[in-house]
Amino acid sequence: MNRRRALATGLGLGLAVGRASAAGPLPGPRFVNTVLLGGSPEEKLRAARAAGFDQVELWSSDVERAEDGAAGLRARVAALGLGLTDYQVLLDFDGAPGDKRAAKRNEALTLLDTAAALGAGTLLVPASTDPDCDPARITEDLVWLVDEARRRGLRIAYEGMAWSTVNPSLVQAWATIRELDPRHAGLVVDSYHLFVRGETPAILGDVPPERIFLVQVCDVAGPVQPSDYREVARHARLLPGEGRLPLASLVGKLAAIGYRGPVGLEVFNDRLEHEPPEAVAKRAFAALQSLLVGAAP
Repeated sequence: MNRRRALATGLGLGLAVGRASAAGPLPGPRFVNTVLLGGSPEEKLRAARAAGFDQVELWSSDVERAEDGAAGLRARVAALGLGLTDYQVLLDFDGAPGDKRAAKRNEALTLLDTAAALGAGTLLVPASTDPDCDPARITEDLVWLVDEARRRGLRIAYEGMAWSTVNPSLVQAWATIRELDPRHAGLVVDSYHLFVRGETPAILGDVPPERIFLVQVCDVAGPVQPSDYREVARHARLLPGEGRLPLASLVGKLAAIGYRGPVGLEVFNDRLEHEPPEAVAKRAFAALQSLLVGAAP
């Protein structure tokens, strides 16, 4: 794939894929993170497509488990008419302490090359959770990473996680990347990390919509204590409408600022992961559509 075509497909957010599902106030493609679904990578892809999703988020574990690696997985995604929202995940990269820095840069290069091989377009990078994260090195590391992404026609989607060491909030994540190359560095908005820390969607009014590269939604059963942020995030998220998060307010704010990119589900749930992927994917798509259509003005 030449550079111009890669930019058109990867940086164009996959808007040409699956337009029929984009009902409601947000017109972008609908995606599901494969972590929600059980089965092989191939079974997950088929379930997502059959349910109506336009795109998927893939993990390195999906590539490792695929029958023919990245090339085979890319072919299966294309054959099903799916797009790739992003490839993940590069953990604890920014501000890596000196004894880990070289290894983290090598890991980053490997993930970027795999993302390019998949045709993913975007690599997801959470703000570091390493307790030894060096704040003085974060910007330098991200500048380097974005430059390497640019060389490959890729983008970096930066995500403040509720338990990140230095940049746990959306406000802090945005302050960190706002001066970086706007075509190749943007934000992940995740309803879990936004709401469990007590932030509100109002903060998105300061972010240009084109700098939001993707929106992940989920629900939770109730308030989450800081000591439980990671545990709930990794094991007990719920589908939209099954918990207590004010998700309609997030959708409304995204619509108000003119966001047109991908919106979908990142739901780590131990129980759902062990149910038939086809049934879970259909239930998940219905929950996402209910949220988005129900939030229409």
